[in-house]
Amino acid sequence: MQKFSASQIYLFMTFMMSLAASTIFTTYSIYYVMELRLNPLQLVLIGTVLEVTVLVFEGITGVVADTYSRKLSVIIGMFVLGMAFVLEGSIVWIMQPATLLPAFGWLLISQMLYGIGWTFFSGSDTAWIVDELEEGQTGQLFMRSKMFGLTASLLGIAVSVGLSIIAPNLPFLAGGAIYFLLGLILIRYMKETGFTRRERTPHSSPLRELGRTWASGASILRRHPLLLMLAVVTLFSGAASEGYDRLWPVYLMNDIGFPAGAVSMATVFGAISAVTALLGLLAVHLAGRMLDLNKERTAAAALFLLTLARAGCILLLALASDFYVAVSAVLILGVVGSVTEPVYTTWLNTKLPARNRATLLSMISQTDALGQSAGGPAVGYIGSRISIRASLLSAGILLLPVIALYGKVLRKSR
Repeated sequence: MQKFSASQIYLFMTFMMSLAASTIFTTYSIYYVMELRLNPLQLVLIGTVLEVTVLVFEGITGVVADTYSRKLSVIIGMFVLGMAFVLEGSIVWIMQPATLLPAFGWLLISQMLYGIGWTFFSGSDTAWIVDELEEGQTGQLFMRSKMFGLTASLLGIAVSVGLSIIAPNLPFLAGGAIYFLLGLILIRYMKETGFTRRERTPHSSPLRELGRTWASGASILRRHPLLLMLAVVTLFSGAASEGYDRLWPVYLMNDIGFPAGAVSMATVFGAISAVTALLGLLAVHLAGRMLDLNKERTAAAALFLLTLARAGCILLLALASDFYVAVSAVLILGVVGSVTEPVYTTWLNTKLPARNRATLLSMISQTDALGQSAGGPAVGYIGSRISIRASLLSAGILLLPVIALYGKVLRKSR
């Protein structure tokens, strides 16, 4: 039986998850806006339900990964994600006969499942692969995994556009099926050799063991100012991203408008995603060659500049009146996000102790969920009461504290 290394499994997992995500989310706004008829506030509220679910379950699932098994946590996450997206894609069929629960209600249930599945996966995958690799190998692997993910996104974009033209809900069903398939493959081929399960004390219940792991992680977080600062960064960054991520497609459709003679909306969004992925591939490749992520000052400087560019592009998008200017801002934001993710992941994981890594990653992810669940409704309310343009402006302003904090880290690293 052929053996696969941990790095190969991680890259394959990244490829498949990116394929599923791009299949679902390239044209998701068409399904939400045109088929399910969601308004701007509802668009943000479904994200809020997702993030509140993450906020509640993230700490629990992170502790499970640190206490019992990171492999088990990842695999559970794959199957729950599959169920969430299959349900979401089936809403349009569930609505056909009269049901007591409206489409928005079913959508909220699917978002709760999405959040639970994501928390089982979030943090567990990086905690697993960092344990399996030797020190100093993670930076290059995270850069490679991002390139694998972007390559898979190109394939997923084509699948999403093709399926959406047939029926807007089909990308959700296909993406859910990919998650189910990935879960089955990981059961067979994912190995876990670097993780040591915690020794249970005599007469200790599983619930008490989970509590001990969480308390240990919380103690580490309190004692390290840098980790607390990263939590604050994640809080504001999450608040800004929720408004932008949910509203930019409907902003292009309703406020900016498509050029005369433009092809179908599915094709336009597919083209935007494809160009973003191609530019992201180039940017990540160049960043991998130019940046030495083992140097703290290099990583801090990169994060400062990338966040500055992100805030500037969100404000440019909000102030744009021309379709091509708005799309240019969206493209640059996508490229910035592609480079930021592996840089931040590498920098963060180098500062976390292995024994509590998944728990601490979950705690930091909880601050992101808190930021999105608190900031998202506020940004969505602004969009419903004033305009989506005003919502995007507020999202860009929310990034200013993040820029200031990264600047502080950069000054201290001199």
